[in-house]
Amino acid sequence: MNYDMMNNNKLSLTGKIAAPLVFTHEVLGEGFYETRLEVKRLSGQSDVIPLTVSDRLIAGYDFGEGDTITVEGQFRSHNKVEGGRSRLVLTAFARDVIYPADESINPNLLEVSGYICKKPVYRVTPFNREICDVLLAVNRAYNKSDYIPCILWGRSARYVKDLPVGTKVSMWGRIQSRVYNKAAEDGSVEERVAYEFSVNRFKVEGASDENGRHEDESQNTAKLL
Repeated sequence: MNYDMMNNNKLSLTGKIAAPLVFTHEVLGEGFYETRLEVKRLSGQSDVIPLTVSDRLIAGYDFGEGDTITVEGQFRSHNKVEGGRSRLVLTAFARDVIYPADESINPNLLEVSGYICKKPVYRVTPFNREICDVLLAVNRAYNKSDYIPCILWGRSARYVKDLPVGTKVSMWGRIQSRVYNKAAEDGSVEERVAYEFSVNRFKVEGASDENGRHEDESQNTAKLL
């Protein structure tokens, strides 16, 4: 196992199981289940995050929907074809499950190191807030990669918008979920949920700390968590 591939994508979540565990697939005799984890913010809102967990991790545990667990693992992506179109599916992938939960730690923490793989998209909201969307390619074992949509704010957004494709960056923050409406060709509107990495700190690898390390001071702790 390449330990660099383990350390460039580290996720820790503590939350309530918000849906039944449903069997989805099997790989080399190992069964995998999917559910959703409701992770509270300090603001009182919640992020509801898809979770994939192996039967080997949950064997022997007597927990289910409504119980609170801690999950350590990675934030992963894969492409799913629906209606002839491919879409990016994101999930928290468990490598360890702690029950009862360890509620002494940050309930939503993601650290990744990867490469900018599309030109960043910078915009300013009607409320004059600066936002930049970045798609980060994070290498995984067996020549695979996870593509993680990241969102940066304020002066971090202003800085990262000019970074070229291929730049290696390390980022720290949390996973957030948000509901949006998607208009179909027939005029109907479908409610969907988007998942993204809300970044509060990042470092451009190879740059000096003075020039490459940035922290978004426009978000307070309550907003981040």
